[in-house]
This record gives sequence, structure tokens and C-alpha cells, in this order.
Amino acid sequence: MDSRVSELFGGCCRPGGGPAVGGTLKNRGAGGSSGCGGPKGKKKNGRNRGGKANNPPYLPPEAEDGNIEYKLKLVNPSQYRFEHLVTQMKWRLQEGRGEAVYQIGVEDNGLLVGLAEEEMRASLKTLHRMAEKVGADITVLREREVDYDSDLPRKITEVLVRKVPDNQQFLDLRVAVLGNVDSGKSTLLGVLTQGELDNGRGRARLNLFRHLHEIQSGRTSSISFEILGFNSKGEVVNYSDSRTAEEICESSSKMITFIDLAGHHKYLHTTIFGLTSYCPDCALLLVSANTGIAGTTREHLGLALALKVPFFVVVSKVDLCAKTTVERTVRQLERVLKQPGCHKVPMLVTSEDDAVTAAQQFAQSPNVTPIFTLSSVSGESLDLLKVFLNILPPLTNSKEQEELMQQLTEFQVDEIYTVPEVGTVVGGTLSSGICREGDQLVVGPTDDGCFLELRVCSIQRNRSACRVLRAGQAATLALGDFDRALLRKGMVMVSPEMNPTICSVFEAEIVLLFHATTFRRGFQVTVHVGNVRQTAVVEKIHAKDKLRTGEKAVVRFRFLKHPEYLKVGAKLLFREGVTKGIGHVTDVQAIAAGEAQNNIGF
Repeated sequence: MDSRVSELFGGCCRPGGGPAVGGTLKNRGAGGSSGCGGPKGKKKNGRNRGGKANNPPYLPPEAEDGNIEYKLKLVNPSQYRFEHLVTQMKWRLQEGRGEAVYQIGVEDNGLLVGLAEEEMRASLKTLHRMAEKVGADITVLREREVDYDSDLPRKITEVLVRKVPDNQQFLDLRVAVLGNVDSGKSTLLGVLTQGELDNGRGRARLNLFRHLHEIQSGRTSSISFEILGFNSKGEVVNYSDSRTAEEICESSSKMITFIDLAGHHKYLHTTIFGLTSYCPDCALLLVSANTGIAGTTREHLGLALALKVPFFVVVSKVDLCAKTTVERTVRQLERVLKQPGCHKVPMLVTSEDDAVTAAQQFAQSPNVTPIFTLSSVSGESLDLLKVFLNILPPLTNSKEQEELMQQLTEFQVDEIYTVPEVGTVVGGTLSSGICREGDQLVVGPTDDGCFLELRVCSIQRNRSACRVLRAGQAATLALGDFDRALLRKGMVMVSPEMNPTICSVFEAEIVLLFHATTFRRGFQVTVHVGNVRQTAVVEKIHAKDKLRTGEKAVVRFRFLKHPEYLKVGAKLLFREGVTKGIGHVTDVQAIAAGEAQNNIGF
């Protein structure tokens, strides 16, 4: 991580500071742009019929891996060819974890040839037969005219193929929602999930609050979860046409789980916990059009960069501002995103075509950052965000998922509940392996470093029953009559065969993002590693006596209260007041059960 991210935390970066890196992406034509790294071929026919803008002649060459497939045409294939095409579709769906994108009228090298209307109709008919064969649905995303050595109009068509994998109930994508207090985070989620526009006084957000003081103040202080579904045809499924979360899950083939985080600086520790423990696939950074980058916006941006969470930006409340104010806010965002500490390429989304391109480029390149401008009151451009979320593919590939599933079970405990007639329930994320109903696991570490046996009685995902939980999925597990007093946030439930190790002392390679003076031995910070959140003291700074802002070092920490389960290589973030730092765990000093009490504190 570039140490210049520290500027986002220290407030020493001006919105206009730093050289511009790259340029703002605009709509560059069908299905992609030269910004994706594709070759820039010259147009073979320079004609410009009817004054229309010429499209780029190339897409990036087709990749063997991934979920994007190019097909010149699919007209009357033989039976053998058809079976081969079906096998190919299964592979692309597997690579996209249930989603694939077909570009019809494009050669394998990315050349946009296009098809006449009759050939395109026949190709789409064949594609529909292929999808029926594998049990998938297809949706035409967009069509584009291209010029390629012909006076007749020729088109390319982009098609989304979606099939819920046989071993899953639905495709799942977790989106953390960041932004300054009063920027409209909860209101936007209320509009998306309830299906009704806000009245301008916060009515849409009322169903999202969990506490009375949140309703009274209008400010989120805890972490809440909201769901938005899309069916196999790309249509929105939310509470406007479904009464319960179970109905939404049953009707959806793709689920977006929004993690609504707090915007006020007083609740920054809760926001950091949500980012580190719930493992979001990406983040939505909300910026109010009338205030611009203010308050904790810059800090939340720095957190996303530090934890390497891909993010896109939504500029809200455009109905309250003049067009020039909105444009000024967008320009301010573009300047900040291009700074050396961010090194992003902003892409302003102004049309449905832009939204499709943004979703694909966002998944392919970590540097592309789409920017949406919308209103939760008037509904302006709200549909563009829905198109983006519908098309946005999983950001982890199938190989990574399979490798995680082959490992032993490890479930992070983030929430603990007591449910009448059910007993103790824990919520969290399965970071590796597979968890089934009836599995015997061990949970810990306790204060004395022990792990306790328990049994998983039942599993629920998005409030609906689930028999099998796979790596990367979030769920709640019912533990029956297991004593809740023995549990705490930050514990892990693991397979007994794992023989888990715990530690009170660990070393980490860190970058001090911001500190007002010097960072020395004896300094106490709150350490976040995954779902672990505990105060630790700096025991030693290797090869140095002290650290200043922007400097790197290997530091030894000691937990003050109880031992924790840590793994070498895990991302680490620590804070104390305005002090911020990031890094990764390089070494843990494992201790045996029963020895923990002797290793805590100074």
C-alpha cells in the first residue's frame, strides 16, 4: 500500500492536490473501451453514416479465463457444434459463478464485425437454446451498430446469461455503504430495498434503524443489513412486491446484501469493524452533492484503499442543488480519485450504456471507479445504479472459491443473539471450508485460551433456511442450548482437525498512516484483524526507536485483555484517536491452552 494513502487520514491532502493520473472515462462504445487494455486498431472503413459517432473497432482480445465469451455468429450449428457450445457456456458460467456475458458479432481477437439483422436473430435464437439446455436465462443488455466494410447496417449484441449454481440458492454480493454523516446512506438503501421514493424528510430510512436513538437523531450508530434481489431476467425484487425476506430470496437469482455502516466520526470503530469483519466484495461511497467531500468522507475513502476494497461513488441529493453545484462536486471527486494516494480512473455514468460498461470495467480493473449522480427523492438516475448492481459480476473468481472450500472449516463470529425457542445464535462469515447442519465444531479462544465443543443445529442465510454454507458466504448459525455467556465477538468456530493456535503476542509489518507526534514503545492502539477488535500495546519497534507519519517498520504488539486467533498474512488496521496505521501480520507467538492468562498485559 502506498504510504501516500496517509494523506487521506491526516487531512493534509487538498482536493485539488496531486498530479492527475489518467483521465475520466466516458462512454466509449459497445461492451468495453480501450481503457481495458485492448489493442487500438485502425478503422477499416472511415464512413460515418448519418453523422453518428464511430465506435472503436476492437474490444480487448477474448481471455480463456473469465466469464466473457465472444462469438462472431451462432447460425444453425450442427448437433456436435451445439453440444460444444453448451459445454463452453457451462465453463463461462462456472468462471462467473453463475453469470456470463456473450458478445455476439465479435471475433476472438476483439474485432467488432457485427451481424446483419437476420443473422443476429438466428444467433440469439441459438443462444436461447443453449441457455435452456443448461437451465439459464438470457437478457439482452444492449445493441450497437458498427461500421465494418458494409453499406448495410450491422450490429453487435451484448447478452447476460444467468444461472444460479446447483449448489446455491442464489448469487450473492456484499456491498458496504460508506460516507459522511447525513449524506443519505440509509435513505438510499431504504429507497432501493423498499421500492418507494423518500419524501425529503427521511421516511425511507425509518425501516433500517435498529435503535430508538437512531430514529430520534436520524443517524446510524450500528451495523444493519438490507437485501435487494434481481431475478433471472434482471428485474428488481424488493419489499414493494414481497412481504418478507424469505419471499425475496425465493424469487431472486441474485442477491445484493448492503452493509449499512455509520457515518459519524464517533462511531468510526463500528465502521472499521464492519469493513474488516464482514468481508464486503466492494463498497459504495456516498457523497452529498451539496456538501461535497466533507467530514469522514475522506477517512472512509482511505479505509477502503487501505483494506483494498474496490469501491464506486454515488453523489446523492442532486435534487437540492443546481447543476453547476453537482458538476463542481463531481470535479472535486475526480481530482481526489486521481491523486497519487488513490490512483483511480473516474468514470462518470450518465446513461444505461455507461452503467453496463462501468459494471464490466469495474470487475476487470481495480483502478476504474464509476461515479453515479442521483436523487432518492425524485428518483433521478436511480435506475442506472440498479442496472449497475444487476450486471456487476462476482469480484472473486471460481478458482479462489474452490481453493477456499477445500480448506478446513473456519467461521468468524461477528454477532451473538438469543432467540426464543431457538437458543443461542451467532452471525458471521465462513472464511474457509464448508459448514453443514449437524457439524461438530470448536469455538474459541476463551479467556484462558481454550476451545469449546459445540454443534451447528441449523443455518440461515438472508433470513431463509439453508442446509450448506460455503466459503465466503455470510449466515447465522443456531447453536441450541450452548451458553451465550461463553461467547464473544472476535471468536472463531473451526473444525476440530484444524488444531487452532492462539496468541497474545504477534508481529506485524505496518505503515503509520497518520500520527500527530512520534509512535513509540508503550503506545496503546485498538487493533482490527478480521473480526478481531482489541486493545494492544506496542512492545517493540524493530530497528527503530520511533516512527513518524508515512514510515514503515516491523512492530511487536501484545493484546491487553485475552488471546486471539490470528493467521500470518492477515490484514491489520490499528487506530487511536487521530492515529491510524495499516499492515499485515508477519508472525504470531503461539501459546498453549491454559497459559493465556500469564501472557496478557504488560
